Amino acid sequence: MWTLSPSLPDAAGLELEDAKQLVREEVRRHRRDRPERERREAADAIAVHAHALLDGVTTVAAYAARPAEPDTGPLLEVLGEAGVEILLPVLGPGLTRDWAAYRVGDPLAERAPGRPPEPDGPGLGEAAVARADLIFAPALGVDDRGVRLGQGGGWYDRVLTHARPGTPVIAVVFDDERCSDPLPSAPHDRPVDGVLTPSGVEWLRR
Repeated sequence: MWTLSPSLPDAAGLELEDAKQLVREEVRRHRRDRPERERREAADAIAVHAHALLDGVTTVAAYAARPAEPDTGPLLEVLGEAGVEILLPVLGPGLTRDWAAYRVGDPLAERAPGRPPEPDGPGLGEAAVARADLIFAPALGVDDRGVRLGQGGGWYDRVLTHARPGTPVIAVVFDDERCSDPLPSAPHDRPVDGVLTPSGVEWLRR
């Protein structure tokens, strides 16, 4: 649960997007201050706990983390060792949505400042996420209802409309970003089904 501060920032009275932005800034500040050793240990623990999610899974939609996010390098290695097909996001011009296949060891390129690294293979189309049996999504926080606070671009809310019904969506966060306080949300925000943290897997909606 959230332990970085006694509670989430007081967003009472703010417009929804202003409230979301206030919480985003708080989480980003904590992420910047997180010690490197803690980051490494968190990434390794997340990868270990991911094994519990892979029974019967043949294709996983995952992502390459940005620098301050929980490092997904070890997680991608676990997926590769399990022999599953890995799909990673590709953000085209104007943040258009696409996916490309990835194998551990393939080069990843940062195509623009602030964007996550992307594979350089051919795009498979945004509907390729329908192939996934499991989807890992980045997040800045997740609350008890499964509300996921993203970076603010709405990329995942839109792309997840192409996922197969019933495909689990798992947000990956640090332990202290699993919030007990409700996060600000809108009706169109797509809740996640569970969270993967250094402490393990927690199902929120099944």
